[in-house]
Amino acid sequence: MPTLPRLAAATLPKLPAPVRRPGYDWTAAAIGIVHLGLGAFHRAHQAAMIEDCLERGESGWAIAGASLRSPETRDALAPQDGLYTLAVRGPGGEALRVIGAIRESLVAPEDPARLLARMARPETRIVSLTVTEKGYCHDPASGTLNEAHPDILHDLAHPERPKSAIGLLAAALRMRRMAGLRPFTVLTCDNLPANGRTVKRVIDRFAALLDADFGHWVADQVACPASMVDRIVPATTDEDRARISAALGMEDRWPVVTEPFSQWVVEDHFPLGRPDLAASGAEMVADVTPFEHMKLRLLNGSHSTLAYLGYLAGYETIAETMADPAFARLVRRQMDADITPTLHMPPGHDLGAYKDRLIERFKNPALRHRTWQIAMDGSQKLPQRLLGMIRERLAAGAPVERPALAVAGWMRYVAGIDEAGRPIDIRDPLASRFAEIVARTGPNPETLGRALLGMPEIFGVDLPADPRFTGPVLAALAALFRDSARATVAAAA
Repeated sequence: MPTLPRLAAATLPKLPAPVRRPGYDWTAAAIGIVHLGLGAFHRAHQAAMIEDCLERGESGWAIAGASLRSPETRDALAPQDGLYTLAVRGPGGEALRVIGAIRESLVAPEDPARLLARMARPETRIVSLTVTEKGYCHDPASGTLNEAHPDILHDLAHPERPKSAIGLLAAALRMRRMAGLRPFTVLTCDNLPANGRTVKRVIDRFAALLDADFGHWVADQVACPASMVDRIVPATTDEDRARISAALGMEDRWPVVTEPFSQWVVEDHFPLGRPDLAASGAEMVADVTPFEHMKLRLLNGSHSTLAYLGYLAGYETIAETMADPAFARLVRRQMDADITPTLHMPPGHDLGAYKDRLIERFKNPALRHRTWQIAMDGSQKLPQRLLGMIRERLAAGAPVERPALAVAGWMRYVAGIDEAGRPIDIRDPLASRFAEIVARTGPNPETLGRALLGMPEIFGVDLPADPRFTGPVLAALAALFRDSARATVAAAA
């Protein structure tokens, strides 16, 4: 097979006609946004919307993207002049678009000074983030800065060489203050409860620990608008790369695959200005909270339910899990009976239509969204995806059996051995803690479950003390060990 040319500025004109390409001078677009967390989700969601802004002539809002850990994305994009393919896959086929919005790719650990200099430039007006829940170095149960986190301890001791996203934000803000510049807006796009307020609280506390005067300046001056993002973006596979490269007639080392649906709800508070996100399809609102709860609980909470129980049942993807009628019934009943009563949407918002659309998206066979991928970092995800809703149900005197089954699915998963006796590759900041607990308790559902419930950084102190929660969780965990995930879901659905 002949070697394909690489996607890049020089080969862009040779793309086949069906492939959409930048219709503006993308090489001349000035950078106005620095994005921390240059992963697939950002490139499929925010970068695609910024691409629309640039297409309309808003030339000052191109992106400098920074990876906080691995150089993999930079190494793939640099030879492509930052270009990559966005593949939108639906039941009717696949549409390809080449994105030019990311004008610079940086790797924070390699050269933090270069990244900080970019963040401190006057033209940088927004610093956005998709660093996952664990990237904020916070306590998920309380939403406060984890002052004992190793990266936070390092960044407080060496603020000029930060490792964490919070340390990078603080270092760049200090540079701007010393230069007499106003602070950039910090825009989080991660799944955190009250994400704008959470990030603001964490940054304010970190800044105050560095220096009291600087802490006051950050507290008074730095805007952290909330946002809610929604688009399903599976991990790119070698099969995706081969298929997309063949369609392009040139090699793209790091394309992104996603679904047709995309949503971005943003609190409209940007002191240094912003691109016209509404013209790109974003909803600019005064309060993101109702939309955040809707998405975190209906989409992310359902995803976690399907991920843990589906993985245990032997299903590789969400679509395969949803093809099992019992799993489809369980998640729809959880949406309708358990989650919807905790939501309070603005007038005119059709929750029924939103749930119907979610079910369609979950069943989309064109997206291979792996249950194992969604199961990562559960200790950081459970508090906002499931436990907040459970607390509200308990406060209302309502039953919690279905969401308790989802929590039990997580417990059975982190026990580390699947139903066929194979080890589970657990990716979680607390994975070593889970291993210690399992070594101590063994696969005994009662002792294992109570030991996991005794982790206050996940469950707080209230839920482990409430038998209305612990009873259903431990009963469901016992059923998962005794009867299998499929049988337990079938009985609950």
